[in-house]
Amino acid sequence: MLKRTPLFEAHKKLGARLVEFGGWEMPVQYTSIMDEHQSVRAAAGLFDISHMGEVLVSGPSALRFLNYVLTNDATKLAIGQGQYTLMCNERGGVIDDLYVYRLDEQTFLLIVNASRTEPDVAWLETQFRAFASTDATSLKNVSEESGAFAVQGPKVAGLIDACFPGDSSGGTAVRNLTDLKKNQIAKVDWNGHPIWISRTGYTGEDGFEVVAPAAIIESVWDHVLELGKPHGLKPAGLGARDTLRTEVCYPLYGHELDENTTPVEAGLGYFVGWEKAEFIGRSVLVEQKANGVLKKCVAFKMTDKSAPPRPHYPICINDRKIGEVVSGTQSPSLGIGIGLGYVPPEFAKPGISIQIEIRGKCSPAIIVSKPIYKKPI
Repeated sequence: MLKRTPLFEAHKKLGARLVEFGGWEMPVQYTSIMDEHQSVRAAAGLFDISHMGEVLVSGPSALRFLNYVLTNDATKLAIGQGQYTLMCNERGGVIDDLYVYRLDEQTFLLIVNASRTEPDVAWLETQFRAFASTDATSLKNVSEESGAFAVQGPKVAGLIDACFPGDSSGGTAVRNLTDLKKNQIAKVDWNGHPIWISRTGYTGEDGFEVVAPAAIIESVWDHVLELGKPHGLKPAGLGARDTLRTEVCYPLYGHELDENTTPVEAGLGYFVGWEKAEFIGRSVLVEQKANGVLKKCVAFKMTDKSAPPRPHYPICINDRKIGEVVSGTQSPSLGIGIGLGYVPPEFAKPGISIQIEIRGKCSPAIIVSKPIYKKPI
């Protein structure tokens, strides 16, 4: 049986088309992917992300533990800051990509992918038991107690302060949420309930994420949707979330990332704390950084009209397969097919002409620099 988020009834009332996604019954769209995508690029969109997992790690050894199991350097996090990071196995393969936020001196919130919550928690618990000094440090999966949504788009800054007025009471100290900088998080009061709001975004647009108790998340969602309507805010589904993140080349677990792909191969070396003394997978990643990899993640766009590229389509040069598409779609912003795929390093240079085999026919494309879509200045 498919799991449902605390916002399921809200989606039904809004007429969403619901589909299976990672074991969850989720809205793929409300009106159309094109309409919702353009709303986020031009105004604002509201996404249910309650299917994602939330894990709290707290205590005297929390920072040291997280710095051992995650690739990025968590010691750089001030209270109220977050960072994108990855969790690797001993082979350097990615168990998950996630965000970690420092809520206070000894408390950290991990936001993990929906399909990876159970394996993530199992992996963390195994590492936690083996960790040298757990003292009073604890690890708690609070996913079922929490709900979350993201509000994304260039007009979000014009509405978020009205939705949640007042000073923050935890995390980053701000008078207004629009005072938050990228990747910061703050706790605010909403009708007597403490909720956490971050300014992160996964669409290439400005945006905020709201994490609240599951029991009240629908009321908060309705509140933001109502106040956001004059700003053009519309609910948006998984379809638009995928086209938006593909345009700006953000990875999706199970596509660009898996347990047999490393951050170096995925082009995510920036999110590895190379100066850290030790973390799981470090030796493999250091070796790859020094000596190179056998595959690299590249972005491409079609150069002629064609059906959209899709995952697992072959990437070819002169009709010879050299790699495979991992994400592909029709770009609503550019009006052409775009995608991400893995190829040998010698072919991973912008400007190289390739072909994507679509429905048995090789269609011309070109490797481009990331991101594929760049916001007009």
